[in-house]
Amino acid sequence: MADAPQRTHAEPDEETIQLATKLFNCARQGDVETFAELLPQGLPPNLRNHKGDSLLMLASYHGHHETARLLLEHGADPELGNDQGQNPLAGAAYKGDLAMVELLLAHGADVNGCAPDGKTALMFAAMFDRVEVVDCLLAHGAGREARDSRGMTARDLAQAMGAEAAVGRLDE
Repeated sequence: MADAPQRTHAEPDEETIQLATKLFNCARQGDVETFAELLPQGLPPNLRNHKGDSLLMLASYHGHHETARLLLEHGADPELGNDQGQNPLAGAAYKGDLAMVELLLAHGADVNGCAPDGKTALMFAAMFDRVEVVDCLLAHGAGREARDSRGMTARDLAQAMGAEAAVGRLDE
């Protein structure tokens, strides 16, 4: 009797690729029902696509609060960055989604976490004049003196982008 062939890390089959595509589309579209069904059955909450975007990254970036909350409640890592080092909190700050920022912070996102270039969520919020998000991040201890890889603070970046309201807030 011959030994069974050894399985290696083969490329996923078409059915697996279709399922993964469906799941990432569900995250982008905020399909909370699909995740409510699949997460308790063992769907990994930190599943990532070919760009390293997690289900949480996609749900949070696209503003799907209930989907993000469900993923977080099932163990999704709010610090899990994509292949470019971007994290969900920075994406929510960039978008100006205060409710998402608060949700991510409540579930352990690091208020001072940064991308490889040193940019923090506060910097993204400041650059795009997201004053409510700037206030929230500062209230949670965001470092206003943190510097990116070019040596620029959130205030410097806001000023360079013409985000006057954020500059004013960071001057307080």
